[in-house]
Amino acid sequence: MPAVSFLPVPYASYLRVYEPLAAFPEAERAHWRHYATRESTPTAQDELRRSLADLLPTPPVPVPVHESGDAFVAEVDGVVCVCPWRTRLRGWLALEELAQTFPPRLLDAVLPEVVRGQAEADYARWRERNPDARPWIRTAVWQVPVRWFTLFADEEREYEPGGPRDEPGGGGSEPGGNEGKPGPFLRYRTPMVQARRRLARSLKTLRDAMDDSPMTEGLVDVGRWLEEFHPRSLVELDYGGLVHVLSGAQLDRDRSAADLAAALTALRSGDGEAAGVAYGRLSERWRAVRDRQFAN
Repeated sequence: MPAVSFLPVPYASYLRVYEPLAAFPEAERAHWRHYATRESTPTAQDELRRSLADLLPTPPVPVPVHESGDAFVAEVDGVVCVCPWRTRLRGWLALEELAQTFPPRLLDAVLPEVVRGQAEADYARWRERNPDARPWIRTAVWQVPVRWFTLFADEEREYEPGGPRDEPGGGGSEPGGNEGKPGPFLRYRTPMVQARRRLARSLKTLRDAMDDSPMTEGLVDVGRWLEEFHPRSLVELDYGGLVHVLSGAQLDRDRSAADLAAALTALRSGDGEAAGVAYGRLSERWRAVRDRQFAN
């Protein structure tokens, strides 16, 4: 494989849920129990590279033929928790979003209509057999959605200019020449109970202060998703590949969860001006990042 394939892919951030093994059916639990004993596991960068490689053949393969058996692993108070990749399911969901994002002519140039149609038919058949399936990972491109920060507190922020070897979100030694040179990572982690409590409080604040808004709708959507998981799960926001396009100074100064918390606190106290300043600071930071996707 050419060395260029090991370069970091900088586009995606992630919201993940790690569930304890007890949350899985026995057969799947045995698989993840064995999987968690491996000395090393693939990173989010590995998964993203595999997905991009599938788009190179003619015709492209927008969704993997088989579901991934990989996961991210974390230990929470001595309990092993896993976050299954479910790459195939997430591929189908991403394909639905593409159809809502790009005009038909552009979409046809990237993924021919016949390829999309086959993927949609495959998903419909799979969904009939798996009506309750949901992904453990949400992905955003060229941003971290502001609503994700409501789940976390500033003191849960973890930033390392050079991350541990096995960090899932782009940190860790990459194969093919980066051994001993771990990449940076920035993440937040919190218990599920805290994430749900913060989201509920933020939602109440927004509803008390203003009419329904895209932010409110987004929080409702995230809240419904979180309710699907075990109450002893771990929730993680990972900047993923974005750490490879933001400077060390930008990452060091980034206090997005604190900015959103300040805006919500100001709203609760009726100080709309202070809320606007804090939220404006946060919005401008992520607008500047999103604009990079249009740069040459």
